[in-house]
Amino acid sequence: MPRKFVERELTPEGPRRAGSARPRRRSVTVNLAESPLTWLHSRGHLSDRQFDAGERLRADYERAQLSPSVTMRWDPVRVDGGGGDGLTPSERQLSAKSRFDGAMAEAGPGLKDILWRVACACEGLPYAEKALEWPARSGKLVLKLALDRVADFYRIR
Repeated sequence: MPRKFVERELTPEGPRRAGSARPRRRSVTVNLAESPLTWLHSRGHLSDRQFDAGERLRADYERAQLSPSVTMRWDPVRVDGGGGDGLTPSERQLSAKSRFDGAMAEAGPGLKDILWRVACACEGLPYAEKALEWPARSGKLVLKLALDRVADFYRIR
């Protein structure tokens, strides 16, 4: 898969899209080709609303630290508690897990399988369809329905 690198501002919430009004402090190079949602969105298969819902779900998945961990965590420890929202890191993690669980419940039992595989596990759509033993090119329609429900959950217009 070809790589497509762009510079994004690094914030406590994650990489920010270009065009923000605030001056840039720190930046990070992001590979836009790594997410299957980005691939689908760049080719016009997903609307902006569906793409934003998928990225928001994946951000909550990452903040809740639900992905498997193989080794010890070497994340830096912050003494001041992190962000300005008044929550401890543990409370932020629990809040993200609660949002993730709510979004997956909103997607429903028949739709969350493909949603998790593509948005959170970053599996390509053909691989997810094959793993779920679905017919070819059927996953895109189901994924779009799931992303619409998740967008409703996150109140994305």
